[in-house]
Amino acid sequence: MSWLPKSPKARRRLTLVAAIAPVLILAVGLTLWGMRDSISFFYTPSQALVAKPPPGRSIQLGGLVKVGSVVKHPDGRVEFTVADQTAESHVTFSGDLPDLFREGQGIVATGHFTAEGEFEAKQVLAKHDERYMPRDVAKALKAQGEWRGDGAKAAYPK
Repeated sequence: MSWLPKSPKARRRLTLVAAIAPVLILAVGLTLWGMRDSISFFYTPSQALVAKPPPGRSIQLGGLVKVGSVVKHPDGRVEFTVADQTAESHVTFSGDLPDLFREGQGIVATGHFTAEGEFEAKQVLAKHDERYMPRDVAKALKAQGEWRGDGAKAAYPK
């Protein structure tokens, strides 16, 4: 007893599907493999602490700039701490900061963690008004009970 259909028309369809499926699987696999470095995950400092992303993997780190943590160096390098209610991450950035960057401000930094656990930012984005916030940041803040949709000042980081 054969597992192939008896109808010649059905056999042709099965043969066509059997020929196209591996090509389609290979194309999807190559596309995903090629995009592996383009994918950037979003973390708050507490999520990054739990997830422990591997050093060098591109991620986005979002939270509030801790008050009193901004240190500007003469060579243009800036160090600051991004915090949420439960954790904080030390960030270094070389370049021009956005005009709206300040202590207590919500930011999203794109970069990677080093082997020492320090976050090296390639780009820093600051929230441009009290009503706008990226969806991922708002969702993470709501989940942690930190949402300030009315624009009230945070009681942290100090």
